[in-house]
Amino acid sequence: MENIVIIASTNRPASRTGQLAVLYQGLLQENGQQAQVLDLALMPADFTTSALYHNAGKSPEFNALRDAVETADKLVFIVPEYNGSFPGVLKAFLDGLHYPSRLTGKTAALVGISDGPNGNLLGMSHLTDVLCFMGVNVLGLRVKVPALRKNLVEGRLADAFIEGLMRQQAASLCQAIDRPVA
Repeated sequence: MENIVIIASTNRPASRTGQLAVLYQGLLQENGQQAQVLDLALMPADFTTSALYHNAGKSPEFNALRDAVETADKLVFIVPEYNGSFPGVLKAFLDGLHYPSRLTGKTAALVGISDGPNGNLLGMSHLTDVLCFMGVNVLGLRVKVPALRKNLVEGRLADAFIEGLMRQQAASLCQAIDRPVA
């Protein structure tokens, strides 16, 4: 069985992003895969000064999160819209991973969420650019969940079409074969 990590890509405590990550975990279980949710709210508040650059490797809390992502076989990013893009805390986390990238050749699925009408389309585009630079194979089907307040009700998706897309993406991720980036 593969090691899949679902990243709740915000450090906001008790976020709807985390709720959607748990929902996605259930979809992977339906496909016979176990997955763990990694919530960026668990990162040390001072990680940009205590765990990056000259302090790389010195924060056990950050190192545990970094290692969970770098040793995963596949990744899922649940990405809320922050100012028309993805959260800065996610970019800082990615910047704290090893260089050269230990994510090269891994496959990732992206789910964009927003309270607005676009489901973080721009943020997923920006994140795709970053992940491709790191050598990650991003699935072509990127699920957009707009109007999150209306579409996420009591931990479930209210829109059957969006739920169907997410199920399709989860199945595709489970079937994807990681490959080296040329």
